[in-house]
Amino acid sequence: MDILRYVGRRLLQTVPVIFGITLIAFFMLRLIPGDPAAQMLGARAATQENIAVVRHNLGLDQPLLVQYFNFLKGILRGDLGTSFFYKTPVVPLVMERVPASLGLVLYAALISIALTFPIAFIAALNKDRPIDHLIRTIFLITLGMPSFWLALMLMLIFSIRLHIFPISGKGQNLAESLYFLFLPLTISVAMSPMLIRSLRSSLIDMLEAPHVEFAKAKGLPYRTVMVRHVLRNSLISTVTVLGVNMGWLIGGTVIVETVFAVPGLGALMINAIFARDYPLVQVITLVFALLIVAINLLTDLSYSLLDPRVTLG
Repeated sequence: MDILRYVGRRLLQTVPVIFGITLIAFFMLRLIPGDPAAQMLGARAATQENIAVVRHNLGLDQPLLVQYFNFLKGILRGDLGTSFFYKTPVVPLVMERVPASLGLVLYAALISIALTFPIAFIAALNKDRPIDHLIRTIFLITLGMPSFWLALMLMLIFSIRLHIFPISGKGQNLAESLYFLFLPLTISVAMSPMLIRSLRSSLIDMLEAPHVEFAKAKGLPYRTVMVRHVLRNSLISTVTVLGVNMGWLIGGTVIVETVFAVPGLGALMINAIFARDYPLVQVITLVFALLIVAINLLTDLSYSLLDPRVTLG
């Protein structure tokens, strides 16, 4: 019951956050140079008369505040408008792209987590030894690599030179999707070093903690000590880092999906921005915001599961 009350309270707190996001997305989008009507008409047909007609049909000739309140009313009604470029309602257009982006983010997060646990344990158990220094050096280098540059390098090596992985697409089933999305996992490269560094530091602190020494003195099995007393207590800070970086991971899909032509929200967002497709950009921004809010909520809920001393209040 406490969890339900906490979730309900958090959802109420997200209302002003979402309102602020709609406000920023709507008005900042209008600051981008270019006219959607001129974009739709093209260079030859974009006369002043034709532009005025199209702007009137799209409602762009109304004051900005009127357009914004119409946008808010559309959200309340569940009608988020029609795409200027695709000429279809934006909600189904966006929803059909969500699985590709969400799958890419979850895939990248799982790979990062799978790398984090063994590497962080090896580094922590070998503190200040050569293997620890090697791990820290390698991941310090990868931390400074831009995702788009690494994506292009991996594409050049593994797709163009070696022909091991496809250069674009997402596959038709789960097995093909895992294969097609292997190279786009470059968005996880910058996240793994931060997770490893966080977990390594926490593990080192826990290994030297008095309660761990006491558990060893009691003769508890090594695996029990490491899992229950060391790992579980070390995860709080790492879960926080993971939650923060999942939001960054969602933003990173915009560039990586464009590089690898993955038909997800990121690629759709870039196309919509270039086409000055206001309704589409606004809805994609809302979806990104809702995903980040959901990740933050799940992160907070996980604290009480990892540490019984944490109460949801």
